[in-house]
Amino acid sequence: MSSQNRTGSRRAKITTITGLALAGALVLTGCSSEVEKGWLPTERGTTNHTDRIMDLWVNSWIAALAVGIITWGLLVWCIIAYRRRKGTVGFPRQLSYNLPLEVFYLTIPLFMVLVFFYFTDRDQQAIDDRSKPADVVVDVRGKQWAWDFNYKKGSVVSEDLHEAGVQAHLTGNTIDKDKLPTLYLPVGKSVDLELNSRDVIHSFWVPAFLQKRDMIPGKTNYIRLTPTKEGTYDGKCAELCGEYHSEMLFRVKVVSEAEFQAHMEELRQAGNTGLLDEKYDRNPSLNEIK
Repeated sequence: MSSQNRTGSRRAKITTITGLALAGALVLTGCSSEVEKGWLPTERGTTNHTDRIMDLWVNSWIAALAVGIITWGLLVWCIIAYRRRKGTVGFPRQLSYNLPLEVFYLTIPLFMVLVFFYFTDRDQQAIDDRSKPADVVVDVRGKQWAWDFNYKKGSVVSEDLHEAGVQAHLTGNTIDKDKLPTLYLPVGKSVDLELNSRDVIHSFWVPAFLQKRDMIPGKTNYIRLTPTKEGTYDGKCAELCGEYHSEMLFRVKVVSEAEFQAHMEELRQAGNTGLLDEKYDRNPSLNEIK
């Protein structure tokens, strides 16, 4: 009997020490900047939406981890507290149901799902709100395997301008990013990105903006954002779109309004007036049979 008590005491100590070590590790890792932003590939304040998306992501994980720790703790407690003791004969008392426990199991998960739904829907509606006109409208055309950017006439852009991009060529060596298709956006101005595909399904993704949306032939999708921090950000197609999908790269330069207008003037001087719109799309299903 004394041997059993010593074994049980050792197990209890090991369980306690392990639990404290895990809790300490979680507390320590929570101090790092990577954990604070949920290992997301950006910094706070990159756009007007990044803070909201980051908070939703991190808080969702905190809630999920809290539920997980409670659930795992209860499982371990049940395993230890109700384990079969040495010398026990027969089966324990069998229970067919426990109404309070079953109500608890139903209501708590339902409450959690409704809370997650509320915050997700609230943030999604705020991110996708296009009730007011944007300062800058850019028609982004994805194509196998590059990008065209059409800057539409508006309050910031004085006339329709375009910039045609070419495919990157990955050879295993360092690529010259200055030759990648580059989308210019003015800092502090609201932007509507009209996402269209010229051929197959693509996906517009700038990891630093924490927003990604598919580009579907015949359908226009939108991303509304306001870039709030100047810088150069990498982008790519996030939908497998053919043999050279990995070479469908681009960059976004968020610049001052003066630098943005200077780039618009460069396009104007280069003769890039007008739009490369749907006239240049390739849609095999609409081709005439000859």
